[in-house]
Amino acid sequence: MNRRQFLKTVSTALAAPMILPGSVLGLNGSIAPSNRVVFANIGIGGRARHVMPSFLAQTDLVFTAVSDCRGDRLKSAKEMIDKHYGNTDCRMYPDFRELLAQKDIDAVFIATGDRWHATASIYAARAGKDIYSEKPISMTISEGRSLVEACRRYGTIYQGGTQRRSTASYRFAIEMVRQGRIGRLHTVEMQVWTGPTVPHDKPTPVPEGWGDYDTWLGPVQWFPFVPKRMAGANWNYFWDTGEGPVIGMGCHYVDQMQWALGRDHTGPVEFEGQCTWPDPSQFMSETPVTAEVRCRYADGIKCVMYSRGVFKDRYIRYIGDEGWVQVDDETNEVTAEPKTILSLRGSAGISWTNAGDHVRNLLDSIRSRRPTICHPEAAHRAQTICQAMNIGLRLGRKLRWDPVKERFDNEEANRMRHREPRAPWFI
Repeated sequence: MNRRQFLKTVSTALAAPMILPGSVLGLNGSIAPSNRVVFANIGIGGRARHVMPSFLAQTDLVFTAVSDCRGDRLKSAKEMIDKHYGNTDCRMYPDFRELLAQKDIDAVFIATGDRWHATASIYAARAGKDIYSEKPISMTISEGRSLVEACRRYGTIYQGGTQRRSTASYRFAIEMVRQGRIGRLHTVEMQVWTGPTVPHDKPTPVPEGWGDYDTWLGPVQWFPFVPKRMAGANWNYFWDTGEGPVIGMGCHYVDQMQWALGRDHTGPVEFEGQCTWPDPSQFMSETPVTAEVRCRYADGIKCVMYSRGVFKDRYIRYIGDEGWVQVDDETNEVTAEPKTILSLRGSAGISWTNAGDHVRNLLDSIRSRRPTICHPEAAHRAQTICQAMNIGLRLGRKLRWDPVKERFDNEEANRMRHREPRAPWFI
């Protein structure tokens, strides 16, 4: 092609009209790619796969990357996201720090095991990413406070994964309490399930193809691979990787209690309780089997949490001097006394199993830069209540708590507010 032919070809191309699909411009109700919040996932086990559809249903976000130290999970996560978008664009990162270094990622959905939630969130905040983190949001009280400070320092929009704040049944119960429909609230009762036990087992080499066990451990002190400890969600019942139902489920209910009372920046002043422990001759798990734990606020309002019964029997009940209102977690059913309270409720709405409204609240906050419905301070304060309950059970004593200084009246308990992370996962 000579110069004249070249110029003619270029001029013709420039003169031709450029036709773009409406989706690129955000027409016909679609969202332009430039207006979508770019998400990535860190940790893609069972919980992540349960919540992911609530994310993917939002048309103004797009997932572009996944990270997991388990190779099999990483590959299947990419396949799931690629299938949803009809392409092969999803990137994989075995090390989540490489994912956080990607400049095109705006926010992360963290659904690792509990031991990683606070550490991964703090790393994400430092990298300039907004965050949705599954609960429990931390393993220790000091971890939670560090998370709050990191989000404040870096201007992070953070949503704690206690999605019942965005569930109609729970919001209705709280509104009845706030309106005084049960009179003066004096007690909040809640029930989680009986803690499972894990039989003794022997260490083995990490199975071929299992994944990067050292990264799986993360900030906790090293321990050998024990098959029964690693099976399913059994890691929930050991103090270094989980903290039993009082934390795993209890954090949802104390979060509701804090919200109902308008105390997202404070907490109770006293904790006491009793529990039964696994028989060490038969079981290697460490967290309570059954428990009854109580706490009290400075104005006398009380909370009692039971760990008993089976999974489907969990509930929260607000008790006043003129009645009560309860939400059954398994069925999403609301019951009350007097029954006339129920006539004030509109449609039943979706249950907590659909986190769509909670994700929607996060996206709206990312755009407005206003705090989410479960912002870091609120999530931390609720988590602290469960952590204080467990500390009291482990010490077998009543504890006084200063919610301003975040200190106990007992030095052994104060030492249990913190644990040293394993190198290099310092926060």
